[in-house]
Amino acid sequence: MAEQTALADTGADGGGKTDAAVVRDALGVGVAVGLSGFAFGVTSAGSGLTLVQTCVLSLLVFTGASQFALVGALAAGGNPFTAAAGAFFLGVRNAFYGLRLSQVLVLPRLLRPLAAQWVIDETTAVALAQPTRRGARIGFTVTGLSLYLLWNLTTLLGALGAKAIGDTDAWGLDAAGPAVFLALLAPMLRTATERVVAGLAVVLGLGLLPVLPAGVPVLVAALAAPGVLLLRGRREGRSSGDTTGEDR
Repeated sequence: MAEQTALADTGADGGGKTDAAVVRDALGVGVAVGLSGFAFGVTSAGSGLTLVQTCVLSLLVFTGASQFALVGALAAGGNPFTAAAGAFFLGVRNAFYGLRLSQVLVLPRLLRPLAAQWVIDETTAVALAQPTRRGARIGFTVTGLSLYLLWNLTTLLGALGAKAIGDTDAWGLDAAGPAVFLALLAPMLRTATERVVAGLAVVLGLGLLPVLPAGVPVLVAALAAPGVLLLRGRREGRSSGDTTGEDR
């Protein structure tokens, strides 16, 4: 907490980034990820959602992994409530991002509800990469604005062009969203525990996919985190009681 609240409010100095550099990086992320909204629009329309339903999802939900999980489960014939539950649990991570960002951005109370809509993987990654509070605010704002506008625009275009494109499976567009999400997630897996959680989640999700209803494997995969942390806690408890002083 101390290092978060100690962020400078001024511009870059020393080895910090200039405002222009932060804007450039933020726009790069916003444009690169925003274009995958086209794949979501096509996939959503192909799963049976109407144009209005597809666009409202992007406008109000605005978290790609959850949106793809929802329409993917529906397309596979999953129960709407199960599909929504899977999307919800994927979106819960954004609440934890918000707790971290609230200490970094320190926004006025009136702006917090609006900023909450933009608390996603990409804005969090860009904001936390900045050495100053000013840089974090610029990175968060530029990434959020560019990504929100482009994601919703390409969602509309994708939904409108779904009929012309035809089968999304043949084009592989249904995999674009998850691929972008994994590309953003991979560099964040820095510790052995994080890698084990991610690996176990993949095994559970893919392994249970053929035997459980659509949407349910995502919920089961979420158990990887508490399972690994529980085992780690027990291991550390045994190690602390070991009087030999041997390193783990």
